[in-house]
Amino acid sequence: MILLYLLWAFFIANLLGYGGGPASIPLMFEEVVSHFGWLSTEEFSNMLALANALPGPVATKIAAYVGFGVGGWGGFIVALAGTIVPSAVAVILLLKVIRKHRTSPIVKGISLAVQPVIAMLMVVLTLDIFRDATVSIGWVQSLVIAAIAFCLLQIVKLHPAFVILLAFAYGGVVIPFVL
Repeated sequence: MILLYLLWAFFIANLLGYGGGPASIPLMFEEVVSHFGWLSTEEFSNMLALANALPGPVATKIAAYVGFGVGGWGGFIVALAGTIVPSAVAVILLLKVIRKHRTSPIVKGISLAVQPVIAMLMVVLTLDIFRDATVSIGWVQSLVIAAIAFCLLQIVKLHPAFVILLAFAYGGVVIPFVL
């Protein structure tokens, strides 16, 4: 039964995750943490940070990690299938429709209208993860780390993987002695 739950959770998250990995991550969070309770918020945020530091699509790494943790190799395969199949089928079908109607104002309107929804999903996920960080390491450290990460990403233009690795290093070297 767990394999069906895994398939369902990742299938729904990726079927409704218009816009790719960033859009499906909040939906995965809802299924993995809130609905099924396979991971805590802290475990999900740690896994998300590591998945972002590694090459490749984030959604498939999340599915592989959760699937294997919950259902072993069978869970690994089922969760990956639930992640990949909706996108593959949708791309094939939608590209045919979009090619045919690419100049339609309706198609353009649909694409533009869904963007704010995706942005809000990311904001809600960010607030959940930030709230968990403030409980774990406090407001001051969370805000300082967030500000430094923002500067490194936006001003210095450092690759996100390096920012995540710096946060890992800080967390391993400094945080244990501060808490």
